[in-house]
Amino acid sequence: MKSIILLGYMCSGKTTVGRPLAKALGLRFYDLDWYIEERFRKRVAAMFAEEGEEVFRRREANMLREAAEFEDIVLSCGGGTPCHSGNMEYMNQVGTTVYLKATPETLIEHIRLSRGERPLLTGKSPEELQAFVTAQLAEREPFYSQARHTVCIDVLDEECKVQHLVTSIRHTLNL
Repeated sequence: MKSIILLGYMCSGKTTVGRPLAKALGLRFYDLDWYIEERFRKRVAAMFAEEGEEVFRRREANMLREAAEFEDIVLSCGGGTPCHSGNMEYMNQVGTTVYLKATPETLIEHIRLSRGERPLLTGKSPEELQAFVTAQLAEREPFYSQARHTVCIDVLDEECKVQHLVTSIRHTLNL
């Protein structure tokens, strides 16, 4: 089976949905950011801060090409992954791509619920956060929309909502 590659904006639910989707399908789950951190023994935020985005994006493209070659996996990509280095075209060639599409309001609610640190968002007022997410999502949408499948999501604040989305993705992919 080709890999299933989940993409979308930060906090769109790629990892939250990816794990149970992989489990339901009997596949292994990989989060690309975690994979990169393991390989380079450094947090993604530290790579950005210490070496810059260009170095990180090169590494990300290389690690994407390595991980996406694994068979029988669900791969969750970082929010910016599809937007650089021809990654979107590559992902469509080697896997089944699924865009988890969300409104800025849903993404902001997920960001609020998230326990992870988001350096790009630190110190932003609610108005600044809304403007930032809306603008960045608009910039990335042309890449995200190239995914073979799109699943619209709502706030994933309950397990039953996550399971419903897993079922929806399985149905969309005929799995």
